[in-house]
Amino acid sequence: MSLLQAPTILLDGALQPDGWVQVEGTRIVAVGTGSPPLTAGRRVELPEGTLSPGLVDAQCNGAFGHDLVDADLAGWHEVATRLPSTGVTAVVPTFITAPVATLADALRRFRHLDRQLEGPGLARRLGVHLEGPFLAPTRRGAHREQDLVDPDPTAIDTLLDAADGALTYVTLAPERRGAIAAIERLAAAGVSVAVGHSDATDAQVGAAADAGARLVTHLYNAQRPLHHRDPGVVGAALTDPRLTSGLIVDLHHVHPHAVLLAFTAATGRIMLVTDAIAALGMPPGRFELGGEEVHLEADRPPRRSDGAIAGSALAIDAAVRNAVAIGIPLATALTAATRIPATALGHPELGRLAPGAPADLVWLDDGLHVAATWVDGHLAHGELPGATTT
Repeated sequence: MSLLQAPTILLDGALQPDGWVQVEGTRIVAVGTGSPPLTAGRRVELPEGTLSPGLVDAQCNGAFGHDLVDADLAGWHEVATRLPSTGVTAVVPTFITAPVATLADALRRFRHLDRQLEGPGLARRLGVHLEGPFLAPTRRGAHREQDLVDPDPTAIDTLLDAADGALTYVTLAPERRGAIAAIERLAAAGVSVAVGHSDATDAQVGAAADAGARLVTHLYNAQRPLHHRDPGVVGAALTDPRLTSGLIVDLHHVHPHAVLLAFTAATGRIMLVTDAIAALGMPPGRFELGGEEVHLEADRPPRRSDGAIAGSALAIDAAVRNAVAIGIPLATALTAATRIPATALGHPELGRLAPGAPADLVWLDDGLHVAATWVDGHLAHGELPGATTT
């Protein structure tokens, strides 16, 4: 049994003073504010900052030099071990556009490797996100046009069979031929669908939501923009209460005013994502994303040789700091990196501090940098101040 006390704690989407969390084994057994209970065990008083649920990144292509679609076991282990240094306790690996057969092989490979990832303190893998290949050529971004296809039944069944339950969500363009039927098929199989890399009208996005789509991939980027007579994907995302949108707040992908607009218009439906590639945590240089070479320069997002932005080198704790720096309240930013993505991904047990929840926590110092992270009650990153034992 252990008890953590902090000057500030995130509870139910609000910051509360003098908070505490009691942990037994891998679970939270009690939370509260004010004077904690007198219990036997280790007691740690955090001297500054905020205690939050662990951060959840719903879109991560790679990190620390590894592109996850083809990383080996050692690469996967390094990424899962080091992500807690950014506050991440749960992540959805993203595989971008490739031929359907190649993606099917990647899904089978993920299942095989994921079973071998063992040990305390590893970031949870919440299945796989396939970003493509069912995307609009006109909004493809860094995705290879020659690999884009319609989501026909054979392709969907091939991916579902290969995933065998390991597929969390698929990003597709709902205007492609067969897309609405594909959304219905995926939703029936328990796979979430995100609208993304799409030139759809707002009516087409609404039809996708009617069919079961519930997410929007990296709001504003690679999608039909908002126009006052043509709301497009962005207009639908900001106004349809069924849709939760990922947002890359590296202040390169999206202007700060557009970030503020999203949080204002779609309150409670914005989740911070990184869309990070292998460049995360690495110095400037050349990296790979889905088999394509990309270049990272200092203080700029990664780009392909043709100039297209290719993911980011953003850490999610930096996304929280960026959001706060432009005027988003800390509680709102943290909730957008914890409870909102966890719920949107179908894991409501994560992203919250509540009795019975997994003991996934992050301690942010007064500068909102990660001081310590716990996964399943295990200290996965950082050092703690001296503890008292009673």
